[in-house]
Amino acid sequence: MKWTKLTLSTMAEAVDLVSNMLSELGIEGIEIVDNVPITEQEKKAMFIDILPELDLDDKTAEISFYLGEEDSLQTITYQIQEGLRELSGYVDVGSGVIEVSETEDTDWINNWKAYFKPFRIDDTIVIKPTWEELASVGEKDIVIEIDPGTSFGTGSHETTKLCILGIKKHLKPGMHLLDVGCGSGILSIVGAKLGADRIFATDIDSNAVNSAYENAEVNKISTNILNIVSGDIISDNTLQQKAGMECYDMAVANILADVIIPLSAEIGQHIKPGGFFISSGIINTKKEQVKAAVLENGFQILEINEMGDWVSIVAQKPVRD
Repeated sequence: MKWTKLTLSTMAEAVDLVSNMLSELGIEGIEIVDNVPITEQEKKAMFIDILPELDLDDKTAEISFYLGEEDSLQTITYQIQEGLRELSGYVDVGSGVIEVSETEDTDWINNWKAYFKPFRIDDTIVIKPTWEELASVGEKDIVIEIDPGTSFGTGSHETTKLCILGIKKHLKPGMHLLDVGCGSGILSIVGAKLGADRIFATDIDSNAVNSAYENAEVNKISTNILNIVSGDIISDNTLQQKAGMECYDMAVANILADVIIPLSAEIGQHIKPGGFFISSGIINTKKEQVKAAVLENGFQILEINEMGDWVSIVAQKPVRD
């Protein structure tokens, strides 16, 4: 099946009204491109650390959507032009030009899987997509099977690799692990495979919780070991109490620098004296800010590891005298 893509040129101030008009015409699933900055709340929800530079003087916007073969292009474009004429009495709708192009039917959600192949983190840890087969497995290999779904965490990104290597270096069998922003659950699963016997994981995205539990099941990680909860541990007192105080030998957070900074003020109360705090997802331009926050909140920095443009900080909570 072929799809027809329509891209409507309008103005940013008219986007809401135009989008509503398209919805009333039965058009679903629109894409908006404009130069309106996103809010801090949107930035956190979208897991964005580096934002593109915007031309704030450019007030135009584009709205794209798709029509199936059963839809009448002529009828839809006529209805849209009529709708724009009506809206122009209330708001500047811009040029109203509609560009039309064709695209083949594509499984956009699953096509990326063709590029996710098994790979090694180091000499013993192997990440394998659930739908792929391994040609050979070494006697000492630890195989982690992952289907990230819509969650972050295939293990291939530098930030995740740095976290995994930090966990492997410092985690000992029998330790308790706290995983903040667990995504696909990959760090929790690595921790369990390396011998952690209690893991508490959190993520603000409820879909990530489902994905993490599914991946844990594939890797034969019992719910007696791994407990995953949706919520924001930085601000949710109930979740903080549920996680428990000073009961973890290690906490890991592969998120964003702008989240790790406030997290470093909260996470210490959950970590035992002498326990580790491994943070990653830090773009190198924000390394000094995160370092300062970690130190200000009473941690000692043991290591700063870098890979590409990304940084991971391994810190330790001091032992009381």
